[in-house]
Amino acid sequence: MGIVAENLGAVKERVAKAAAGVGRDPDSITLVAVTKTVPVDRIREAIEAGQQVFGENRVQEAQEKVQALGRQVQWHLIGHLQRNKVRYVGDLFDMIHSVDSLPLAQDIDRRAAQRGIVMPILIQVNIGDEGTKSGVPAAEALALVQATATLSHIAVKGLMSVPPAVEDPEDARPYFVQLRRLAEQIQRANVPHVGMAELSMGMSHDFEVAIQEGATLVRVGSAIFGPRPT
Repeated sequence: MGIVAENLGAVKERVAKAAAGVGRDPDSITLVAVTKTVPVDRIREAIEAGQQVFGENRVQEAQEKVQALGRQVQWHLIGHLQRNKVRYVGDLFDMIHSVDSLPLAQDIDRRAAQRGIVMPILIQVNIGDEGTKSGVPAAEALALVQATATLSHIAVKGLMSVPPAVEDPEDARPYFVQLRRLAEQIQRANVPHVGMAELSMGMSHDFEVAIQEGATLVRVGSAIFGPRPT
């Protein structure tokens, strides 16, 4: 067994333990293996070890990997999506985690309509109100969901966030709680054609805390593939 397969198994065990600790079914949590800068041979090792969902940050890098590995696994876009790259996403991705404006949602909807598909998306929330990060402010998230819900070729499935970087995973917990409560608030608004079943939050250093607070999609890269090159 190679190191990627070993790491993947260890991460899956941690996911299951974190879920069980708060009475959740581990199968309700999707592990998204983040492949930013990861070479194709290491991704292939993860696929051979049973990993089915992968996350890419950039469209161009995803194009190369999907061309090499195909669509027998799921590919999620988890990084910022530039509007001039929207025309490629229907061929590459099964879900987009990072929709943070109505114009971007409208572009995705138009392209999805041309392909005759409905693209699942998450609304990215700038939960820490950081100027350097993408995402809609939490106070504006409901309005964006309501506007996006009118588009017939995208389906809002939940929220995504990247909280401020912290050394202690416990310090990320308040941000995860805030995102979960925001999703609950939006759910109570009963926006037609909108679901809040998915919460994409938690990465290699804090995904266990995120699971304890309701994450359904955890984005884990370095814990599976090792540190990224600097």
